[in-house]
Amino acid sequence: MTPPDWSKVTISEDKTHHLRDGRPVYSVRFDEVLKFHAPGLAPVRRGGLAWHININGTEAYPVRFLRTFGFYEGTAAVAGEDGWVHIYPDGGELYRERYAWCGNFQGGRCAVRNKNGEYLHLDQVGGPAYSARYAYAGDFRDGFAVVQERNGRSTHIDSRGQLVHGQWYWDLDVFHKGAARARDDGGWMHITEDGMPRYARRFAAVEPFYNGQARVERSDGGLEVIDENGEPLVELRAALHDDFSMLSADMVGFWKTYALRAAAELRVLDVLPGSLDEVSQRCGVNCAWMLRLLRALSELHLVEETTQATDPHRKAIFQATGRGQCLRTEHPFSLREAALHWADSYGADWAALSSVLSRGTTDIGRSWFAQLQDSPEALAAYHRILTSYARHDYASIATLPFWQSHEHVLDAGGGTGALLEMLLSCHPHLRGTLLERPEVAALATWPSPIAQRIQVWPGDFLSPWGRTADAVCLAKVLHDWPDNEAANILQHARTSLTPSGDKGRLYIIEGLLSQSQGHGGLLDLHMMVSTSGRERTQRDFDGLLAAAGLVLLCPQPLNRWLNVLVCGVRSTV
Repeated sequence: MTPPDWSKVTISEDKTHHLRDGRPVYSVRFDEVLKFHAPGLAPVRRGGLAWHININGTEAYPVRFLRTFGFYEGTAAVAGEDGWVHIYPDGGELYRERYAWCGNFQGGRCAVRNKNGEYLHLDQVGGPAYSARYAYAGDFRDGFAVVQERNGRSTHIDSRGQLVHGQWYWDLDVFHKGAARARDDGGWMHITEDGMPRYARRFAAVEPFYNGQARVERSDGGLEVIDENGEPLVELRAALHDDFSMLSADMVGFWKTYALRAAAELRVLDVLPGSLDEVSQRCGVNCAWMLRLLRALSELHLVEETTQATDPHRKAIFQATGRGQCLRTEHPFSLREAALHWADSYGADWAALSSVLSRGTTDIGRSWFAQLQDSPEALAAYHRILTSYARHDYASIATLPFWQSHEHVLDAGGGTGALLEMLLSCHPHLRGTLLERPEVAALATWPSPIAQRIQVWPGDFLSPWGRTADAVCLAKVLHDWPDNEAANILQHARTSLTPSGDKGRLYIIEGLLSQSQGHGGLLDLHMMVSTSGRERTQRDFDGLLAAAGLVLLCPQPLNRWLNVLVCGVRSTV
């Protein structure tokens, strides 16, 4: 009797066996079966073990695994007690290495994750296709694959592991008919094979092109079909958020600021979870009025209300969401004091914005930092806020590879030393110096394992520093100052690099304004009215660095806004 054609076999409704024309093709039953793949084998599981079967239900080989998957390009991914590997139809292994996860071969390449959590592609014989390692690697299609660096940005590589175009995006898809979906700071769009946008518009979401057209969602919630130049062809859904309503909501943004301030001042998030009565009593607020605040905090996704379906008469419990946890006093990245600070400290500065713009000068008088000297309590609170931001924003900096090549890090304007503590905790070979104003330096404390490797140097980084190191950090320092003062700071940084700057590096941690997008524009205005400082584009930094005899070697993105600008002395690079 001729065995049935495996390509015409289907899976039973209960997924325990295979069917042909509605009839079982074999008598045995499994816990789970998957589809047949060439050369006519199907993955099955029973009793906690997995293997492949032939069309008649018999085993294809005697080996057993924990999981098995379909055959692609002659091999199948399987998982055993010792890890993942690819096997041939007879159960033999393609290679001896074991991985934490394996994909399927496509186009002669296969994405795998090693036991260090790194992604790479294997070639046809099971060896690494290139030397690089990534935070993620996708399947190849038409000779291209998407890979993602640890900083969250993605690009395309070819089958040899070479960069296709060298452009990096926050999210990316493989090419489909010459275009790929990509997301930058402005949103989603389509890019060509040279990595450049096909058009200027940005969207909330885009689909791949189909016969020269693509369905997209605008930022206002509307749906439309666009052509390959980004021009609208058909509107599929009108805007969900009209311009009038969106502008009106922006006008009352201070509602959020002061609702958060009230929650922080009353320590509402600190007393959760609790019923309305319990929260009101703990905060000393009338129940009816506390309910109104809790509704507002719920709208801001800080608080959620829960009830038990089994006891509808039990009082509802209010508890903090993940976002709300950040407003707790004891949270490691607590923003409670920041909520008070933003509401109390800058209202008058922002109210004068139109006057500042008209005059073309901020005329701040005493700097914000000089004013803090008058209030030790305000100074300490301000630097506790900066420490929360530093612990959150700088968490990945210590894991970057370039610290291994340094011996001594000088953190200029480093506050109470959060960044320096992270670096020295992660790298036992490093020594550190914190350069800060005396009143700030006095607030710094260090854990005992690294205290002996840190020197605190009270001083003003606007004057010569008097200290040298082979690595200098300026973390969110330059944006506090106008160009003339920023240039002065960079001159001192260059002088402090040793030995002779040939191996010395300056690490500037700042946001980068886009030349064409608005991202960061509001923060730039804030720096203007609060400290006379500014946010800068990469071109702005290039000019400042050149004037100080420095050069930007590479920008290393940390997140959607912050970058580490790795700089060297121009004459030695």
